[in-house]
Amino acid sequence: MKHLLGIEQLTADEIAALVDHALVLKAGRVRGRIGTELAGETWAMIFTKSSTRTRVSFEVGLTELGARPLFLNANDIQLGRGEPIRDTARVLGRMVHGAIIRTYAQQDVVDFAEYGRIPTINALTDEEHPCQILADLLTIRERLGGWEGKKIVFFGDGDCNMGRSWAWAAKRLGFELVVAAPKAFQPDDAFMARLGEAPVTLTEEVESAARGADVLYTDTWVSMGREAEAEERLKILAPYQINQSLVDLANPGAIVQHCLPAYRDKEICGALFEERADELFQQAENRLHAQKAILLALARER
Repeated sequence: MKHLLGIEQLTADEIAALVDHALVLKAGRVRGRIGTELAGETWAMIFTKSSTRTRVSFEVGLTELGARPLFLNANDIQLGRGEPIRDTARVLGRMVHGAIIRTYAQQDVVDFAEYGRIPTINALTDEEHPCQILADLLTIRERLGGWEGKKIVFFGDGDCNMGRSWAWAAKRLGFELVVAAPKAFQPDDAFMARLGEAPVTLTEEVESAARGADVLYTDTWVSMGREAEAEERLKILAPYQINQSLVDLANPGAIVQHCLPAYRDKEICGALFEERADELFQQAENRLHAQKAILLALARER
């Protein structure tokens, strides 16, 4: 694994190895300890989209591994004034040891990896969010013992980076994924054709989707860049809120997951969010451990 561009590019063995290593790193973590695994390295963090969890977890993770994070808001560098991503990549590739990119277009991450020739991590694009998925799989391993034989249900806007990333994870790992969303918010035909044969079901039926679920998952319904559509999206997606009635249909011991930030009483019932806060913020914490595993995996392949 030379880059982490998406779950689509990973094998089942690579995913499992990253989750296994994240578990080890989490168990052995001493807060404040500075390691030597990436000592002397500088990693560029190029963010076009704002962030809390992604930025903090990568900065802390790099620091704990001995590296220096170099945060670059895209609007503060020439990229924000129209410099092509391939030129930015060819400059940074001669100066830093790796790049972490959070942006809109998946092609920007792909191009950076090609022209920068340094380890490149997709920290979120409109197409995929692989770091989040790996943290989620770590949480499922901790809470449920693993994903084998499990039913994961994604509610709401299924045609988003998280919905697509979950679909690739299901294809690679073989668990059952149900995407419960209005027809217009389901992954489109082109994506499903690219996905090919996979244990992924698309449905508009909320209750049947929740029945027998092991993981009930949702994401914000108004992603960055879609604020102008907020009122219409919230109205259409309202029946797909995760609430206690759906939890009651799920398997005993089912967990509720949200990749955050959460908008209470929209995509998830506020009372349920607070009731399940421990597992939700365990999920958020696991970004740190999963991403340290990613950084070390890429460093080994250089």
